[in-house]
Amino acid sequence: MISYKDLGLVNTKEMFKKAMAEGYAVPAYNFNNMEQLQAIITACVETRSPVILQVSKGARNYANQTLLRYMAEGAVKMAREMEEKLGCDEPIPIALHLDHGDSFELAKSCIDMGFSSVMIDGSHLPYEENVELTARVVEYAHKYDVTVEGELGVLAGIEDDVEAAKSIYTDPEQVEDFVSKTGVDSLAISIGTSHGAYKFKPEQCELIDGVYVPPPLRFDILEEIEKRLSGFPIVLHGASSVLKKYVDMINQYGGKLEAAIGVPEDQLRKAAKSAVCKINIDSDGRLVMTGIIRKILAEKPQEFDPRKYLGPAREELIKMYKHKNINVLGSAWRYGNCKNLEKEDIKL
Repeated sequence: MISYKDLGLVNTKEMFKKAMAEGYAVPAYNFNNMEQLQAIITACVETRSPVILQVSKGARNYANQTLLRYMAEGAVKMAREMEEKLGCDEPIPIALHLDHGDSFELAKSCIDMGFSSVMIDGSHLPYEENVELTARVVEYAHKYDVTVEGELGVLAGIEDDVEAAKSIYTDPEQVEDFVSKTGVDSLAISIGTSHGAYKFKPEQCELIDGVYVPPPLRFDILEEIEKRLSGFPIVLHGASSVLKKYVDMINQYGGKLEAAIGVPEDQLRKAAKSAVCKINIDSDGRLVMTGIIRKILAEKPQEFDPRKYLGPAREELIKMYKHKNINVLGSAWRYGNCKNLEKEDIKL
């Protein structure tokens, strides 16, 4: 048994309490390799943002659970060393979270290996089975002060091991019963976001100046859930904006992403000012990295040193994550001041 506290991590309780009080959302960024992790930590330290490092079941298998434990510990140490050099008077909180856990055994294994937060996704199950599975994970996690996220409603799309053909909006009439029976610390809901790079079909969107604009999120459902769960942390999954710049870059340099459409950033800004205090972003990180790597290898076909294309991809990721923290989620500048860091120095 490895305690997340020994790795320098925190659970999400205080993160969410502060975010809800101040009207912003904590970024939950998925990572699959070292460069993504370095970029997330750098961007969040330099914008003084809390961060949740997210790992899916697939990413955990890809990385190896033992190596992942040391990557998380190393990420915390990297952040603290950066903060010392910057003269920061307060550390940013960092959580390690299992994204879309699909079984009690997986959630337990992550908790035992140092995760500070886990999601158990029983949304595909009949309601009572979802309640039963979620409550079982909560009972185990809370013994070790690990926070648990549950889910009601189904998001469409494909991402790692998560796949659904269509969305099922969260039923506000179920949320109080679900939270009461399971004891979860936060709740992921379905209000129109979806997984992957193809969140909406062109026929669902309005074409404005050559850009597909998807239908607005169901803020009416969110408002009703807020009334029923006053002060309770709400989570949005599938919230990448599928940034057109990088989709175009991928296509320009040999890729084939046709009609990839994401959630408009102004919709996410609006959500971040509500009870939504955690917003998940995965696909945007994948698109940035893939776009830059494709561009470099196309322009320099003789290149074979991974550092020469992964390094620039990492730098572009840092800019994108900073942009999200500052302009979309509102999570920047929330934790202390740094003598050697000026907001004006942050380059996007």
